[in-house]
Amino acid sequence: MQFRSFMPKTLFGRMLGIILVPMILVQIVTVFIFYERHWDSVTRQMAGSLAGEIDHVVRQTGRQPDDKRLELVRTIAQRDFGFAVIFSNGAILDPIGPQVKQTGYAAKMLAENLNRRLNFPWLADLDSAADLIAIDVQLANGVLRILAGRKRILSSTTWAFLGWTMGSSIILFCIALVFMQAQIRPIRQLANAARQLGLGRETEDWQLSGAREVRLAGRAFQAMRHRITRQMSERTAMLAGVSHDLRTPLTRMRLQTALMPQSAETAALDKDISELEQMIDGYLAFAKGEGREKSVRVKLDQILEQMINQYEKLKIGQLAWQKPEMHVPMMEVRLQAMRRALDNIIGNALRYASFAEIRLKVRDDNLYIFIDDNGPGIPPDQRADALRPFVRLEGSRNKETGGTGLGLAIAHDIILSHGGELTLKDSPLGGLRVTILLPV
Repeated sequence: MQFRSFMPKTLFGRMLGIILVPMILVQIVTVFIFYERHWDSVTRQMAGSLAGEIDHVVRQTGRQPDDKRLELVRTIAQRDFGFAVIFSNGAILDPIGPQVKQTGYAAKMLAENLNRRLNFPWLADLDSAADLIAIDVQLANGVLRILAGRKRILSSTTWAFLGWTMGSSIILFCIALVFMQAQIRPIRQLANAARQLGLGRETEDWQLSGAREVRLAGRAFQAMRHRITRQMSERTAMLAGVSHDLRTPLTRMRLQTALMPQSAETAALDKDISELEQMIDGYLAFAKGEGREKSVRVKLDQILEQMINQYEKLKIGQLAWQKPEMHVPMMEVRLQAMRRALDNIIGNALRYASFAEIRLKVRDDNLYIFIDDNGPGIPPDQRADALRPFVRLEGSRNKETGGTGLGLAIAHDIILSHGGELTLKDSPLGGLRVTILLPV
């Protein structure tokens, strides 16, 4: 398995990793050095000092102290070391239990130093009291208990150091998180604007922010969007002007043919004029496929139901509609353009087939529309040409059997402008399947 498979997929996650990994490594190394050097050294010194003071008190007490000696030892222990001394006359230590009632490095160091210094049996209890350590020493006539503060062996600097280390790391991480969010925000704005433009939706300029490189990329994107928008508007305006200019002589020609004596030649000329007008209308419709129509939020299953009802009223072929079983989410589309695309595809299916079926599915944040028919279909080697403008797979130019070769091209152009895909495949009904994929 490659290392990159464990890497975060988002830029924010990777930036977070770039900050967190070195920070964690530094903290681990720092804590390791502290425990290995400072804490180990301090613990050894404190355990040795405590064991030496206990040994001094035991030596002052003697093997078999009397009351006067015990009183003197209590005074010395309290004055010089802060110990409390209790003597239990006639008591005997339990030889079976452990010498130290606690596990840990500090208890281990204390046991080593007491074994090295004391010549009497002893037991140490580091758990019974929260703030005290009890060391019992077996003398000849009883047990001498020495009570010392827990801080004499457990250094408080350990927790202070750990607290400072963790606290400073959390503070630095929060500060880095705020700055990273500020740097990621303009990149997300740029990505969202690029996605909206790819889906054919309106995008507004935004206030550029972030690093110099991010602002440069945002400025370049906005300039590109303006150029694309201007080019689309100029193309549509130019084609509308061309269409208007061409219609004028065609109108004069149609008027002249109407005034001429009707014959086979005038009928053929009138037919050619009608075909020219149809070609101009088709070309203009193709150019307007990327027009500036505003996007609206709709449910495509409802749009399809409305269109199917209209086809059924016109009684153009047999059309079946399978309602989606799952919820169909709202999505932004240019409604008239999408209607034109669907109408072209359904119209082609009903023109060349006797039966067509429409299904809609939602899968993985994508919406799929399947339009199947039982017609002759399109050979696989000609399907790419079928999506090109002004390409008719039918050899004739009879407007009764086909148009100008723009129906599928217009639909393909509109679907692409919405960020989707249109593909042609074999249908289970024996004809052609048109699959439309649209991102929700």
